[in-house]
Amino acid sequence: MTRKTAWFLGAEAALYAGFLALDLFAPELGWDVPLKYGGVVLCLLSALGRAGTREGRLVCAALGLTLAADCFLLVLDAWYALGVALFCGVQLLYLARLRSMGAGLWLPLRLGLTGAALLAAALLGLLTPLNALALVYFPELAVNAAAALSLGRRGRTFGVGLLLFVGCDLCVGLHNLPGLPSPAAAFAQVGMWLFYLPSQVLITLSVPKE
Repeated sequence: MTRKTAWFLGAEAALYAGFLALDLFAPELGWDVPLKYGGVVLCLLSALGRAGTREGRLVCAALGLTLAADCFLLVLDAWYALGVALFCGVQLLYLARLRSMGAGLWLPLRLGLTGAALLAAALLGLLTPLNALALVYFPELAVNAAAALSLGRRGRTFGVGLLLFVGCDLCVGLHNLPGLPSPAAAFAQVGMWLFYLPSQVLITLSVPKE
């Protein structure tokens, strides 16, 4: 491990511990937001040091879109559809990275899952523009995670990062379910960022050094 990587992981660990403590013991203060956003900023700054390859440039671009999406969804707490649309762009960039790593397109699975999700939402009367975007985005993320893990050792760090990303978004979905029991709602509230920042750190570290 290089000194830069050690400093990066140390800073991320400090931010992670800080906002988890706030989420658990003082969520009403709102001080967790700059810590959470700062963690993603650090990921982008670290990734810029690995941007000399195609994989590195794709991850940097994806983290830039991630920051923009989090600005709407976390910092401004508004324009949710735009935030989710930006995350769709993130997954397209990760798909491009996977293709450059030699992964298959997995197109039938992508189309099948997305079509089934959209059809189910339409039949249930839940197909709002925001839900439609989310139902396009989530299958892309899930299939990207599976595709990365299918690459074996080469895609393991990236795949685990994407898998934690899936865990975050499942918590987001639970958090937005009406009538969720209080213990589950409390876990989902904390679980979103419990999974999310580690996912971004692993995605950042998955880019090979030049």
